[in-house]
Amino acid sequence: MSEEKSLNFLEEIIENDIAEGKNGGRIHTRFPPEPNGYLHIGHATSICLNFGLAKKYNGQCNLRFDDTNPVTEETEYVESIKNDIKWLGFTWDNELYASDYFEQLYAFAVKLIEKGLAYVDDSTAEEIAATKGSTVAPGTNSPYRDRSIEENLQLFAAMRAGKYKDGEKTLRAKIDMAHPNLLLRDPLMYRIKHAHHHRTGDAWCIYPMYDYAHGQSDSIENITHSICTLEFIHHRPLYNWFIEQLGIFPSHQYEFARRNLTYTVMSKRKLLQLVNEGHVSGWDDPRMPTVSGMRRRGYPAEAIRQFCDTIGIARRENIVDIGMLEFCVREHLNKTANRVMVVLDPVKLVITNYPEGQEDIFDAENNPEMDNGSRKVPFSRELWIEREDFMEEAPKKFFRLAPGNKVRLKSAYIVECTGCAKDADGNITEVHCTYLPESKSGADTSGLSVKGTIHWVSTKHAKTAEVHMYDRLFKVEDPSNEEGDFKSYINPDSMQVLPAAYIEPALASALAGQQYQFMRKGYFCVDKNSTPDKLIFNRTATLKDAWAKESGKR
Repeated sequence: MSEEKSLNFLEEIIENDIAEGKNGGRIHTRFPPEPNGYLHIGHATSICLNFGLAKKYNGQCNLRFDDTNPVTEETEYVESIKNDIKWLGFTWDNELYASDYFEQLYAFAVKLIEKGLAYVDDSTAEEIAATKGSTVAPGTNSPYRDRSIEENLQLFAAMRAGKYKDGEKTLRAKIDMAHPNLLLRDPLMYRIKHAHHHRTGDAWCIYPMYDYAHGQSDSIENITHSICTLEFIHHRPLYNWFIEQLGIFPSHQYEFARRNLTYTVMSKRKLLQLVNEGHVSGWDDPRMPTVSGMRRRGYPAEAIRQFCDTIGIARRENIVDIGMLEFCVREHLNKTANRVMVVLDPVKLVITNYPEGQEDIFDAENNPEMDNGSRKVPFSRELWIEREDFMEEAPKKFFRLAPGNKVRLKSAYIVECTGCAKDADGNITEVHCTYLPESKSGADTSGLSVKGTIHWVSTKHAKTAEVHMYDRLFKVEDPSNEEGDFKSYINPDSMQVLPAAYIEPALASALAGQQYQFMRKGYFCVDKNSTPDKLIFNRTATLKDAWAKESGKR
């Protein structure tokens, strides 16, 4: 019997809460992205966590868009986020928006003003920053801090009515300008932004700050476990302060550590730079750590979920080797992707004793892991093989084609190399061999045993395809912590285009998103821009971790 997996610290908290009957044993989580960009692998961890906990404990999980900044948010991002969550295999119980609560949040703010716990400030952003103080020095009170409740109510209503320009006034909570936690030194609650909102249009010109809107939105939805990343741990006292002063449902915030990945960046700002400056083709470029980019590259949703489960949840931040994600991808695709033969760097192989005009049809195994049958592969006198599978002068332990060497053509015959032909510049144009008719795969009576097996595609039947050879986007493990501009560490070989690879004819009908193992070459999927007239395949992963080998890790 396999050992049961131990609980992470959040599962321990939830099980204790259930045992104590807290919230009636009810579990309600939420995933609250801001729709100002595309989700990345870090968000996938949070998605798996929040939706996974709700599922495990028979609870609910809301999808709530934190759409409180109309300047950066777009409906495009909303739709992409929903698509990514569905693709990852999760379904939300309620689709909600912070903008759903704008009226309620405004009423909460009025209540705090009436309690003498919020005030309208005329100070500029620079003036407010200058009075914040530091970790060793207290801040100083705003000259507008002691306005009367009546004046604050009038000014806040005027802010809502659009009587002031952007930045002319803010609403601040009145807490303590000497508080040791700088976030509680009269934080901003509302700012003026005369900007069109993707859902509310021009109905509002004041928008709540994240620290104010977040906890109240959780409370309105009766969220029992508000789970966020570790950088918000210092925001928790403010989260609690608003809820306590308003006397509303006591949602509770819990923090877990981010899991950053090697050889990439996870900052939304930096990812946006890569897109806007043309270093990648878009948010779904297969080199990007976005969920849409990984999907386009061919990463299975199951592999991403397995990765998130494998790295687990902790209270301390660390960097996870991207090789772990790639391992999960390979492990899944090895079990699910059909094997096919594709020649990426072709040279012609001529079987000189194979009758001209003759053809064979061989049964080639699809995937031995799945036991899902075979496919028909045509064979003829002339084949395409990989250029690297032939050497005119080969070392002793070279078990592929060289003069006098024998190899098996996968699923076909044993052949013996007899030499090659060259052009005027000495470049090899053809490899020549003879075949053993009695060595037919599955019915071999030759009695020969050869050490090498190579793949091939019949020249007469081959189709062509464009193949994009993707690799890691950066050439250093932690580009954000290196000196200078992080973009200077972009891997120049992160994408190579092979315009004319040769594929089995059966692949001509491959559809976007379908995944294959190109035998001996790696895992590939059909790109979304592929068409019947121009097939495009993206390399998802190599068969083995070439980076680990290069860095001496094995």
